[in-house]
Amino acid sequence: MGIRKRQAAENRKEILKSTAIARLVNVPTSPRKMRSVADLIRGKEVMMAMNILKYNAKASSSRLEILLQSAISNWEAKSGEKIDEGKAFVKSIDVDSGRMLKRLKPAPQGRAYRVRKRSNHVTIILGNYEGTQETTATEEETDKSE
Repeated sequence: MGIRKRQAAENRKEILKSTAIARLVNVPTSPRKMRSVADLIRGKEVMMAMNILKYNAKASSSRLEILLQSAISNWEAKSGEKIDEGKAFVKSIDVDSGRMLKRLKPAPQGRAYRVRKRSNHVTIILGNYEGTQETTATEEETDKSE
């Protein structure tokens, strides 16, 4: 492996040490249904996202709520402090299609229709509000000085 690739890999590993990630694999729900719930919490503050998921009537919201709790506990373990109101937010949530089970359904005149039972993979990444607020504060200070 070259020097640049090794340095890039080491940088990625350092970033992942401080990033809270949770993954849910092979969820037996179609990705389209899961994305509709995931879009509700993308970019929201963590506690607000938990409330949205708790009171949502869709079946995929309960699975996402458990996944978000896992991401919160990962964030607490990596940062070493308890999560409070307004401290972390859902930086990104990705819903990718997983494996597809193909089944046959009887059809008229001796034929068969193919039924595709879809599944998905969900990844949640949490971010800190402190890091984003510091950059905006320094930008405001430079604007005032001009």
